Order: sequence, then C-alpha cells, then structure tokens
Amino acid sequence: MQARLRADARLPPSHGRLPSFQSMGICFVGKRNFENFILQYLQPRPGKFISIEDNKVLGTHQGWFLYTLGQRAKIGGLREPWYVVEKDGTKGDVFVAPRTDHPALYRDLLRTNRVHWIAEEPPAALVRDKMMECQFRFRHQMALDGTVWVTAVKAVRALTPGQFAVFYKGGECLGSGKILRLGPSAYTLQKGKSKSTVATEGSGDSPGSGPVL
Repeated sequence: MQARLRADARLPPSHGRLPSFQSMGICFVGKRNFENFILQYLQPRPGKFISIEDNKVLGTHQGWFLYTLGQRAKIGGLREPWYVVEKDGTKGDVFVAPRTDHPALYRDLLRTNRVHWIAEEPPAALVRDKMMECQFRFRHQMALDGTVWVTAVKAVRALTPGQFAVFYKGGECLGSGKILRLGPSAYTLQKGKSKSTVATEGSGDSPGSGPVL
C-alpha cells in the first residue's frame, strides 16, 4: 500500500481513545483453541465488550489479551458479527463494532520506533525533504529495530501497535520499524467532523456562518 514517511512530525490532536496495547503472534500453538491455551498460563481478567458506537455493554469476556484488532469477537447471544476495534488494558474493556468494514477498524496514520534501514541510514530523500513516498506492509514477526510517522494514502484495516511496518521502494525493501502509536480511526474522525458541522450550523447568528466544506 502507498504511504508517505515523515521524519519530523507530530501526531495531530487526539480525537478520542487511542489503543495502548500490542499484538504479538504465537506460531507454535498449532491447531488448538487459542483462548484455552492462553488461559493455561495467564489468569483470566474478566471484562466487558462495549459498542464503540454507543458505549452499550454487549457482553463479557475472559481477558482483553485474548483479542487483537480486526478479530471477530465471541459475544454470546448476538447473531450479527462484531469486530474488535480497540482495547483498554487498564479497565479490561474490549471495544467492538458491527461489520468487518466498519470505519473504526481503519486508520491512515501511525508512528514507528527507530527504523532499521537496510541500504542507507536513513534514505537520502527522507533526510533532504523530511518526507518520502514509498509502499509499506505490516506484519507480526520481524526482529528489527530510528522513528518515522507513516501516513497511508488509503486507510488501512486493523493496524496494531506491536506489529511491524515494512517499507518498500519499487521492488527494494528499505527497512522496517515497530508500530508504537496510531492516529485516530476513520470513525473517530467522522464523528469529529459531524460534531463540528452541527456546531457551525447551529451558530448561524453571525454573517457567513454555516458548515465548513
């Protein structure tokens, strides 16, 4: 997927909760129940499944650490599928959304830790312009370690802290960095724009007031 790297930039003002958890892969589990396997080694930490849309409690679970972003949540009594969009490791809550394509699952901004550059440290274009266009992929397992902001041209589903963003230019792999932080989801940004428009429309006492396009 197409992206822009920025060497010196800050995250825009936060619009709601940002995930503060990590996702790590476990390849050796094999064909067995993942939840049962993990609970052999970790004590259950019961928490709530909460709708990201209205904060309604939909059910309970045995531990937020059993779920990762984008995964279908196992919520008893609900026929429609719900998907994990955020987790609160302090309170133990798992926030979910209906539909596999819900905007709460999509983000276009992330920050990595120190990037491990393969050919040059860092690429000359990034040093010169403080920005560079390239492609990137993200995956779970890569033991690599400079820091950049990544803005995806198109929002990406289920980006997760703890995974690795891998950068490419044409067919060349430039390097990778661990994802440390995410920007607001498409759903959060949509809500912010909606509230801003309502406030502007409702204030129509001054000349030229109205929705900002």
